Amino acid sequence: MAKGYWIARVDVRDAERYKDYVAAAKPAFEEYGANFLARGGAMTELEGAARGRNVVIEFPSMQAAVDCYNSPAYQIAAKIRQEAADAEMVVVEGV
Repeated sequence: MAKGYWIARVDVRDAERYKDYVAAAKPAFEEYGANFLARGGAMTELEGAARGRNVVIEFPSMQAAVDCYNSPAYQIAAKIRQEAADAEMVVVEGV
């Protein structure tokens, strides 16, 4: 079974509120087996418009990645994130 990956590109508008998102999202990430491969950190722009924060999260499967996003616990966190940041997020199936 192929793993699933969240790829998120984020511009944080309210750093203090974003901390609330991180705390609120933690239970969903733990429940669905999330493994952070990249979480902010240094980056180099190569093409296109970059965002300030880039995150890659590995899940045991594509279904686990989608289920985590759709879970009631994560949806509470997502509302906080949407108040504190602008983002694009996709789920990608691993090879």
